[in-house]
Amino acid sequence: MIKIQGLPQAYSKVHLPSKVTMAVTQKPDGNYNLITLEWFMRTSIDPPMFAISVGHTRYSHDCLMDVRYFNLVFPGKDQKDLLSLAGSQSGRDIDKFTAGKVEHFPGKLRKLPILKNASACFECEIVTQVKSGDHTIFVGEVKYSWLNDDVDFFFYHKK
Repeated sequence: MIKIQGLPQAYSKVHLPSKVTMAVTQKPDGNYNLITLEWFMRTSIDPPMFAISVGHTRYSHDCLMDVRYFNLVFPGKDQKDLLSLAGSQSGRDIDKFTAGKVEHFPGKLRKLPILKNASACFECEIVTQVKSGDHTIFVGEVKYSWLNDDVDFFFYHKK
């Protein structure tokens, strides 16, 4: 029987398993940062676009407000430790690429890193944004797409 329930209880039932992604952003000093994201979506076919939602208090939010590009990374199934690092540590305090021993190479758009062990990566230029409560939704137009057929995509499951 369906009944009214609080959001945390209802959402906990429907959100797992889920896809998670990471976004690569550029720091003001020219280095790079990673953030783990659950809130993302494809928003347009022509031109191709993705939207990501980033909390106002997050360091990546500051980075995206400063440098208007991001790489949307769909991690490989073996990147759980990197997802945990990127989602639990602030780029204000550590270099996540060094701490996570991230293998990467420069992308074609602004040279933002492409992660070698990712399942897919999309290089995006921010074309618009909208404030959504305590988050900002950044919409990026995909300029280049990368695919690694040898890597299976990571899904987050209940323990």
